[in-house]
Amino acid sequence: MKVTTLLNQRHQDILRATVEHYIATAEPVGSKTLVTEYDFSVSSATIRNTLGKLEKAGFLYQPHTSAGRIPSDFGYRIYVDNLMIPDQKSAKQIKQNLSQKLKQKTYNFETALQRATQILANLSGYIALITLPQTSPNQLRHLQFIPVSSKQVMLLVVTDSYQTQSILVDLPATLVRDNEEAQEWLEEELNILSNFLNSELKGKSLLELSNLDWQQIDQNFVSYADFLKGLLKQLQTYLKTSISTQIMIHGVSEVLRQPEFSQLQQVQMLLHLLEEEQDKLLPLILDIPESELSNRRVTVKIGTENPLESMRPCSLISATYSQGDVPVGSVGLIGPTRMLYENTIPLVESTADYLSEALAAIN
Repeated sequence: MKVTTLLNQRHQDILRATVEHYIATAEPVGSKTLVTEYDFSVSSATIRNTLGKLEKAGFLYQPHTSAGRIPSDFGYRIYVDNLMIPDQKSAKQIKQNLSQKLKQKTYNFETALQRATQILANLSGYIALITLPQTSPNQLRHLQFIPVSSKQVMLLVVTDSYQTQSILVDLPATLVRDNEEAQEWLEEELNILSNFLNSELKGKSLLELSNLDWQQIDQNFVSYADFLKGLLKQLQTYLKTSISTQIMIHGVSEVLRQPEFSQLQQVQMLLHLLEEEQDKLLPLILDIPESELSNRRVTVKIGTENPLESMRPCSLISATYSQGDVPVGSVGLIGPTRMLYENTIPLVESTADYLSEALAAIN
C-alpha cells in the first residue's frame, strides 16, 4: 500500500516519529512529547489534530482516554512498508560477527547454525529461530485433476517419495457448465490444466512454491489465475503437514523481559508454541505472503497478521537461505510488535545471506 495515497508529508513525519518514539520507550506518545523532542515547526495544537486524524484512520489508538497514542498493527505496517529507513550498520555488524566466530574451517553446518542463532538473538534482543536445511525437501512429482461433480474436482498430488494426497477443490465459475456437453468439456479443460500445473510445479519444493509469481502466469491461463493461486495455498498446506525439521531457538529469556509479555498467560502461550508446537510455527516461518514487499525478500508478519493466537502480540520477521538457487531453510526473529524493525530486518536478511554463502563454501 502506497502511503502517499493515504497521508500527506506532515502526517507521514508525525506517524514515523510516533512509531519510533513508542518503539524506543514503550510509552504512549502525546503531542507535547512530539513538540519537545522533534522539530516539526508546527504548534502543539496542529500535532494534536494530526494525531487525532491518524487515530481516526486506524494508524494509532489510545490505550486509555487520557493517554497518548500508540501504533496499531496497521500503523506498524505502513511504517515498515513505507516510512522506515533500514539500518545497514546492523547488516554489516552481523556479517562481521558471523565471519569472526565461524571462520574456522572445521565446523559442521549444524554448529554454524547454532552459533548464528545465538549471535542473531544477542544482536537483536529478540527470539532467533533458524531451521536446519531441508537437503531433500518433499517435492511434487505429479498432479492430476479428477472430476467429482459439476462444481468440484479432486486434485491428486504425488510427491517424489511417492506419497499420495487428494485435495478437494471448488471449481471456478469459468469451469462450471450445466449443459449436456459439460462433462466432456470439463474433462478436457482439466486435462489441460493438469498438464500446465505439471510443467510449472513438477520437482518444486514447498519453499520454491512460496516464491512462484502467479502474476506472470501464461496468457492462456490468465482467467484461471485466482483459482490457481488458491490451489497453490492448499498445496502448500499439504506439503507443510509432511515437513519434519528442527528449529534452533535462542533468546527467549531476553524477549520475555519486554513489557508486552508482563501477563503470564501471554508468556505461557508463546513458550508452549516454541516448545511444544513447532509444527505450527514452522509454516509461519516458511510462508511468504502476497503482501511481501517487492523490493525486499524478508517477510514481516505484524500482530494480527499472524494466524496463531499466541503470536498476535508479536511480530515475526523471516527470510530463507538457499543451497544454490533452491531455498532449503529459514531464518526468523520473534519479538513484540514494538520491534526495532529498521535493525531487525537487515539482521535477518544478512544472516540468511551468510548461511547461503556458508552452504556454498561447504559444497
